[in-house]
Formats: sequence, structure tokens, C-alpha cells
Amino acid sequence: MKTPSQTVGPYFAIGLSRRDESALAERSDPEAKTLVGRLLDGQGVGISDGMIEIWDGSRWARSSTDSEGRFGFTVTKPAAAAGGAPHFEVHVFARGLLRHQWTRLYFPDEPNEGDPVFAALGEAERRTLVADDEDGALRFDIRMQGEEATVFFEH
Repeated sequence: MKTPSQTVGPYFAIGLSRRDESALAERSDPEAKTLVGRLLDGQGVGISDGMIEIWDGSRWARSSTDSEGRFGFTVTKPAAAAGGAPHFEVHVFARGLLRHQWTRLYFPDEPNEGDPVFAALGEAERRTLVADDEDGALRFDIRMQGEEATVFFEH
């Protein structure tokens, strides 16, 4: 007997806003940066009611998306794993997804080409994984599909 699939959303602000989980660093840390972005559908419209998690080994942070699909974090750059470039693992949860999606966020000021995962991708795919430096902050938009869709990896 088959049972129907369930999606991973929707997420309601009341369940996510009990405490601030969007910081991997103290704002007073001189190395801290603001990381902002938008979760976008195939038409470029913000996806509200989603959730973004970023991971760096044992540290993680979570941000819900607002009505325009915006999310934000306070971060410090993680250490690079042996043979790789510093990066965050990014998990995307949104209504309509049967499983969360997984991607990576690389930093614009790093030699990312030495990372084996990054190096295995084509130039257009690589561009979707590198945050932009935007007035001292980092910007990382996640496009679920369509033109310039973010690269997602198998679980």
C-alpha cells in the first residue's frame, strides 16, 4: 500500500521566532559579517514561509523567510576542510518540497577553484554558489528553478 507524500512546509513564524537562531557569531566580533539573501521561485518571486539553515561542521543557524523571501544571518567565515575552500552547507526548506534541498555557499574572496566539489562544476553552476560582496555584507540569493537556478546536490 502506498501512502501519500508529505511536503516539508509550510513553516509558521510563531514556531521559528521563539529565539533568535540566525547567528553563528556575535555582532561585536570584528570578523562577523551579515549574510543576507532571498529565496526565489522560477519567476524571481520571493518565497515566503520558507526556512534556510546554514551549517559549518558542528555550528548551525536558521532563518525563516519573510513575505518577500528575505532571510539573514550573522556569520564568521568557517575554517576550510583539508583540500577544500571555506563554505557553508545550506539547507532549503519550503512548501511543496518533499525533501529539503542542499547546496553550498562559497566566499567571494577565496580561491574556491581548489575545492573538489566546486572544481567539478561548470562556470555557470559555480556562479550560483558564490556569495556576492555587497557593501561589506555577503549576499546569497537562492533560486529554486529557472534562469540561473542554484545548484542543488543529491542527499
